[in-house]
Amino acid sequence: MSVDLPSTLAGKAVLALYAGPLLVAALYDLRSFRIPNAVTGGLLAAFAGAALLAGLPPIEWLLHLGAGALVFVIGAGLFALRVMGGGDVKLLAAAAVWLGWPLLPSFALLVAALGGVLAVAVLLLRSAPLRPVVAALDLRARLLDPGEGIPYGVAIAAAALLLTDQLPLP
Repeated sequence: MSVDLPSTLAGKAVLALYAGPLLVAALYDLRSFRIPNAVTGGLLAAFAGAALLAGLPPIEWLLHLGAGALVFVIGAGLFALRVMGGGDVKLLAAAAVWLGWPLLPSFALLVAALGGVLAVAVLLLRSAPLRPVVAALDLRARLLDPGEGIPYGVAIAAAALLLTDQLPLP
């Protein structure tokens, strides 16, 4: 999927407001298995700035917020069941606000597919035959620890970024 960078200054600002926090969240999660609230909160707050730049009508704001709220409620249930981490749930919800209802199914499928690929990759990295290669690459030991989870924020951010060209904003 190719992304055509917006030609207007407002379009470039919207792209930065969206992509920046997603990239930061992925890097934090990969490094520390945590996504700071400031990053997901920043992504959510940036939506307001982007919506203002885009001249989004108030009803559209509410629809986008509703999409994020639904994702958050479902994610909170998964968090309660210890299926997902809290930072992952908040990142999913903040990205869902940006994407809105029409892109939620694509987003969910991409997150699931990329999460599966990520899980397999991490499990392979944790396997005995690949440990020397991983050690040579100086990856953090926590990523290699079989007792750790999967930094799912990486898959969430990647899925959201793959949908950048379909954002309902300029």
